[in-house]
Amino acid sequence: MLYCHRCGLAPEQVLAFADRFFSARGFATHPGQGYHARFTGPLGHVDLHVESAGGHGVSVEVATAALGESDLDRRVKRFLSELHRVENPSHRARGAY
Repeated sequence: MLYCHRCGLAPEQVLAFADRFFSARGFATHPGQGYHARFTGPLGHVDLHVESAGGHGVSVEVATAALGESDLDRRVKRFLSELHRVENPSHRARGAY
């Protein structure tokens, strides 16, 4: 599954938050070139790619190898919801993921 999100944070902030989020959930971090990282854990792997959106924040793409919704996908959705809260502290996460 591929998830996309646009935010006003710097790419370094997104990667640092992702490292903290996934590390706290038992994933190992494997930094890539540029603004890319892979997180591996017992549920599989997550690929994160952050790209500047031409002065309008960044585009965040998060991919899993799952074909349908899995526990790993729910964690990715939680990550994106929490990332939104980093930028906008009044944001309330909805859903049980």
